[in-house]
Amino acid sequence: MKRIAALFLALGMVLAAGCAKKDQDEPEQREVFAMDTAMVLTIYGEDAFRAANAAEEEIYRLDSLLSRTNEASKVSLLNNAEGKMVPVGVALCDLIQTAATYTELTDGAFDITIAPVVSAWGFTTDHYQVPEQEELEELLTHVGMEHVQLSGKSSASAGYENASLDPGTQIDMGGIAKGYASDRLSVIFQEHQIPQALISLGGNVLAWGSKPDGSAWRVGIQDPNAPSDPNAYVGILQLTDAFAVTSGSYERFFEQDGVTYHHIIDPSTGYPAQNGLVSVTVVADAAQGNGTMCDALSTALFVMGREKALDFWRSGACDFEMILVDEDGLVTVTAGLEDCFQAAEGGGYTYEVVS
Repeated sequence: MKRIAALFLALGMVLAAGCAKKDQDEPEQREVFAMDTAMVLTIYGEDAFRAANAAEEEIYRLDSLLSRTNEASKVSLLNNAEGKMVPVGVALCDLIQTAATYTELTDGAFDITIAPVVSAWGFTTDHYQVPEQEELEELLTHVGMEHVQLSGKSSASAGYENASLDPGTQIDMGGIAKGYASDRLSVIFQEHQIPQALISLGGNVLAWGSKPDGSAWRVGIQDPNAPSDPNAYVGILQLTDAFAVTSGSYERFFEQDGVTYHHIIDPSTGYPAQNGLVSVTVVADAAQGNGTMCDALSTALFVMGREKALDFWRSGACDFEMILVDEDGLVTVTAGLEDCFQAAEGGGYTYEVVS
């Protein structure tokens, strides 16, 4: 799960009355539960009501397409196909190709085929356990995008429509689905000429435009040392037309024999990533596709660790900024966020801006 706490400060939000047209300064607000998480949509503009309806419908559509726990979803159809080529549609095939791109860019740090390993740890069922080493080693032989095949282009311009997985391989789109959903919502906002919106899809934030008063949206980065306190932050980002996604080891974990195990699995080892990081936030402008990118990279950079994450950022392979929080209390902020990041006071953290 991804978490980034949105600070709805001085927004004057009220629940919508249900009319088709709304006053420019009165938001349409919806609460949705999908993709195993609570989501909040706050949308401004004359066509906010219809935009909110379309956004809510799109979220549910993507949930039914991408959810691994929904037996009727296309992902479940693929996972249960026992190696057969099955029709899953262009949308899922395109997203699988996008996932494969980020797997290649991150040298395998992001990989949707990690699904059986995550299940072995119990993170999909909440029945936590430490798998035997032999089990992990066997499961890892089925991890890797080379175990995924796509076929069946219906025309020269259309994407693939069919997919298959090698026996023993399964996919989990959870590390990219909410980012993709935020990209889809940005398209809806463009179609309905929405001037402002603040969207939190279980931690994947889209700050669309600015606040009605022209100021930036204020988005708080959760303090990993106080994950249950909604008012505890490492710092606050002031964002306009931007995506922001956080991955943190504090979001889902369990303890066994005095050892803490979290849910962000390193695909190269099958174990939770242990490199000193406790939180990674990725920020990019609201260009189409960047929501998906931020989602994938927040996981990949966590797996990489601080130094490799910084090397990746400096490489320019993707255009983004980031905030890294390590277990020793060091908060690393990349230079592009220096002017829009406000450090929290009294949290005991040390802050460093890098370029």
